[in-house]
Amino acid sequence: MKCQVCFRQCDIDEGKVGFCGARTCLDGNIVADNYGRLTSIALDPIEKKPLNRFYPGSYILSVGSYGCSLRCPFCQNYEISWSDMSFKFKERADYYSPQEIADIAKRYESQGNIGVAFTYNEPLVGYEFVRDTAKLVKANGMKNVLVTSGNASLSVLSEIAPYIDAMNIDLKGFSDSYYNDIIKGKRKAVMDFIVEAYKSSHIEITTLIIPDLNDSDKEMLELSSWIASIDRKIPLHISRFFPTFNMTDRNATSVELIYHLADVAREKLDYVYTGNC
Repeated sequence: MKCQVCFRQCDIDEGKVGFCGARTCLDGNIVADNYGRLTSIALDPIEKKPLNRFYPGSYILSVGSYGCSLRCPFCQNYEISWSDMSFKFKERADYYSPQEIADIAKRYESQGNIGVAFTYNEPLVGYEFVRDTAKLVKANGMKNVLVTSGNASLSVLSEIAPYIDAMNIDLKGFSDSYYNDIIKGKRKAVMDFIVEAYKSSHIEITTLIIPDLNDSDKEMLELSSWIASIDRKIPLHISRFFPTFNMTDRNATSVELIYHLADVAREKLDYVYTGNC
């Protein structure tokens, strides 16, 4: 059967999993094999998502599962995101029902929690759990946040959009070669996702700057100009890279370069933030 979650359109045989490591074919239907299987749960500051202009100063219950539709060689959560490594979490991940997560979120409301963030791995490879949980969180009068690469179909977005209040979406670079060759994704799919997400949610965008790959003034100007064509008030987070996982062949991005690229982006955008500096 063909999975429709992202541009890969994986053909998945009965009992096997797709590229993401999280979706399988069961009785002739494509389902989320990671439904409710959480590898991470924590109460985080909202700014850690990062969201700087959505209930600043608050906290949010952050949950993550396993699996991802990209292969970023610099991934900091590779143990739960890369499918050849995340398989080990299939049996070790703890199961939580949507109702349990909604109840936990409500329990921490008195400690400044505003709701639930779906994060850490790529949450949309298990969008059914996001949808089902977000409905209950919303019914409790709380907020839902999605932290995503945006590498998902618009049909998936339509399933969750009515329940999501804010998103941080990675726009990892602004060239097709970077998306195709480095992170094994599709830039147009992410751009389409951002345009559509903006219609229903507060959105902020994050770009991690990798030395010699996506760090030119030209690319930053093109990226920020495109965001501004949607709305110049969309916040952009420009973050510093540190060597990790399969990308240790270069130094960390210089702080000076991050500040400089932020100034470039401010020519087009009202809200530009620097991260990891």
